[in-house]
Amino acid sequence: MPSSRVLLAAFAVATAGNLLANATGSDLGELATKPLLMPLLAAYLWRAAVERGARPDRLVLAALAFSTGGDVALLGAGTGAFLTGMALFLAAHACYVAAFVRAGAATALRRPPLLAVPLGYAVLTAAALSWMWPGLADAGLAVPVAGYAVALATMAITATAHGWSVGLGGALFLVSDLLIALSVAGTATLPGPPIWVMATYAAGQALIVTGWAARHPAPTPAPVTPAAAPAAG
Repeated sequence: MPSSRVLLAAFAVATAGNLLANATGSDLGELATKPLLMPLLAAYLWRAAVERGARPDRLVLAALAFSTGGDVALLGAGTGAFLTGMALFLAAHACYVAAFVRAGAATALRRPPLLAVPLGYAVLTAAALSWMWPGLADAGLAVPVAGYAVALATMAITATAHGWSVGLGGALFLVSDLLIALSVAGTATLPGPPIWVMATYAAGQALIVTGWAARHPAPTPAPVTPAAAPAAG
């Protein structure tokens, strides 16, 4: 089995452990598993590129690094931890958007059927913010969450230009953050064990990274050969 698949399997095991920790309310289990998730995906991306004789995409690696920081920050409690985590995930979304646009998302989104995607996400984002606004305003988070939502929607929009896996991953990432915002605003909570935020987040990140690795292996630079020396006269 290629080592990239081993790393992906390790990510799946860590995700299962994290969901179990969330379902049972184990703070120690969450502390032991959550910081491992994005580094394992980054290691997978790196190894998958090496197996193809390519370089891993540095922007996607940066997005995973910022996501790791966001995960760790959100292990804390209080508004400060929440805002720190949001800032780090904002940086992650900026890295993803830069990677997606660099690979042609802006051009692809100008052609049907993807032409309708920005409008759909804009309507969804505006509707969600309108629904949550009173609760977010009471928490003093309406403006930062609105700014973050624009970046999140932009990431999800540009992700759709790179195949179903990356596109679905971006959508699930958006759903995960929407669930967090709903909880912060006190607008709604899902029934059952509290696993939905991490389930959609882990699945979204995994789909983005595996889809990107399959579609966009970064080329290895061609070796530079010295110019032939001029013939002696």
